[in-house]
Amino acid sequence: MAKYIFVTGGVTSSLGKGIIAASLAKLLQSRGFRVTIQKFDPYINVDPGTLNPYEHGECYVTEDGAETDLDLGHYERFLNIFTSQLNNVTTGRIYQTVINKERAGDFLGRTVQVVPHITDEIKRRMLLLGNDGKYDIIITEIGGTVGDIESLPFIEAVRQLQWELPEDDVVVVHLTLIPYLRAAKELKTKPTQHSVKMLSETGVHPDIIVCRTEESLSNEIKRKIALFCNVKQEAVIEAMDAATIYEVPLLMLREKLDVICMKKLNISVYPEPNLEKWKGFLDKLKYPKSKVTIGLIGKYIELQDAYKSILESFIHAGALNEVKVQVVNIHSEFITKENVIDKLEGLDGLLVAPGFGNRGIEGKILAVQYAREKKLPFFGICLGMQMAVIEFARNVLGLSKAHSTEMDAQTPDAVISMMEEQKKIKMMGGTMRLGSYPCEIKEGSLANKIYRETSITERHRHRYEFNNDYLELFENKGMVASGTNPDTGLVEIMEIPEHPFFIGVQYHPELKSTVERPAPLFVSFVHAAKVYSEEKHIAKNPALQDALI
Repeated sequence: MAKYIFVTGGVTSSLGKGIIAASLAKLLQSRGFRVTIQKFDPYINVDPGTLNPYEHGECYVTEDGAETDLDLGHYERFLNIFTSQLNNVTTGRIYQTVINKERAGDFLGRTVQVVPHITDEIKRRMLLLGNDGKYDIIITEIGGTVGDIESLPFIEAVRQLQWELPEDDVVVVHLTLIPYLRAAKELKTKPTQHSVKMLSETGVHPDIIVCRTEESLSNEIKRKIALFCNVKQEAVIEAMDAATIYEVPLLMLREKLDVICMKKLNISVYPEPNLEKWKGFLDKLKYPKSKVTIGLIGKYIELQDAYKSILESFIHAGALNEVKVQVVNIHSEFITKENVIDKLEGLDGLLVAPGFGNRGIEGKILAVQYAREKKLPFFGICLGMQMAVIEFARNVLGLSKAHSTEMDAQTPDAVISMMEEQKKIKMMGGTMRLGSYPCEIKEGSLANKIYRETSITERHRHRYEFNNDYLELFENKGMVASGTNPDTGLVEIMEIPEHPFFIGVQYHPELKSTVERPAPLFVSFVHAAKVYSEEKHIAKNPALQDALI
């Protein structure tokens, strides 16, 4: 049977339950265990697909097309495995399932209640990944904070599982905050005590308490927490703020979080952790040999989590290239013809980010034009590719009113238009092209050089596509479709061969980038930015030019 670790949080949100869960999973995986992680979110939305990025950060998409919480991105990046529909469950999905059963008569007329019907469905989903023998350990992150009304059914389900499953098959890890009061120069344990008390009042008692802190915890403070929270002192884990989330597994290794969990789970035989690749990545990340500056052109830049996977992909690609990638956020809504040079001058590369809707579109188009004309390395993702197509249509093909029907339904030149099968769908949510699709790449193209393959798969999340009616016109003028879907003929990759590095993709390569397997497009884009930066530096220094000659 699989064993289960539940990760809860208290005191405040955004403490990093997802990072702690992923770090623990990484340590257990490094010791040879088959591990996966799942996230239970307390909001009533069926999935994050219709949530505004300002509300909840990016919507992460899995191989099988599930629109999920962004924490699943952390899980995949740390573990180098794929997650699925089963790895993210919301309150909305739980209630939807139970209500559908009630409508179908499955409860035979009985009164449907939170306990046992909702909690039974939660438990069923909590145990689902462990039923087929594929994993040794399932880590379940409970979203929200202990004490939230909406989290109560999940906590109650954990309580029941603690009672129903063998004692050494369940561990509860509780993440709390130990605030440091600078005026008093003291770490305060009271918030943690109250959080554990609140959790205990629901019938769930934590086995391990992980304490997020800015200052190191003394043995005296650990002993105090252990005494008042009724855990062993060794089970009070210090989680110091780290310079990068990728240091957290090593911090947790030092605190023996994985060893304590295995002890609680009655696992007595395990090998030493193999983290050599991870440590190698960290060394390159912490000690880069040079720096590049990439402009991220987006419309949700006020919230960094809106582009979380993109930012993490730059970290992975930067480490592989041994450069520090400094990302400059540039709000597309405020780019104009008058200021575009001032805003973009000095960059070594330009990425136009994904998004939806009309806001900030013209700014993105101006940014693409700048990159194309100035020979600045350019990379467009999803909407970013579409903006590159529109810019090229307007300024090279002479189609001055070219647009996407998403923004202008009446455009005479719809170079980007909705997929035919989507035109009759009115309901939002689950109506997009989602998940992994194949792409055939032309030999000799930039995409071919980047992937070193002619057949790939990448993840999608969009409704609108390149209009193939215009393809011949584009290719005659120098923008070519170097990647297409072999089944539908839909364009996946557009590039300009005569540009040093100009590529746009309809899919989301950032969703498959991991520490051990960085996304090839990001690696090549960062390399192109590095070359551009070096050439720019040489051009500005005559002495270097003479030395090279």
